[in-house]
Amino acid sequence: MAYMSEEGYKQLVEELKYLESVERPKIVSAIAEARDKGDLSENAEYDAAKEAQGLLEMKINQLKTTIGDAKIIDTSKLKNDTVQILSKVELKNAKTGMKMAYTIVAESEANLKLGKISVNTPIAQGLLGKKVGDVAEITIPQGKISLEVVNISF
Repeated sequence: MAYMSEEGYKQLVEELKYLESVERPKIVSAIAEARDKGDLSENAEYDAAKEAQGLLEMKINQLKTTIGDAKIIDTSKLKNDTVQILSKVELKNAKTGMKMAYTIVAESEANLKLGKISVNTPIAQGLLGKKVGDVAEITIPQGKISLEVVNISF
């Protein structure tokens, strides 16, 4: 089961529709064009189009599985007293004083540029269940980091 926001769910559904209605026909057309060029045994265009088709179908199947396993979370029913999935968490590095904010989301919604980190990351795992004022000791690839929870919201 993959917990996600309604927005994240809608994005996945839109991506699936796009892949099925736009990208799939493009690849079918590319395969047909390459097939029309003759001998398939030495046809690099045909091989490339078939490989692209395989990758696309794999992506479509992954999206269908994720959408099928999705459980949409209604944030209006969640309490913001502890860090949980879909929490927007304001943090302060206990050592440097640097402030940062992340929203903890499902793997499929993660986008670091937008401040959305996967619930499966070491930082998110270290923050889950923490309350405002708690300090999380988190092991990251660069070593240990101490992050104080400053605020929790949705």
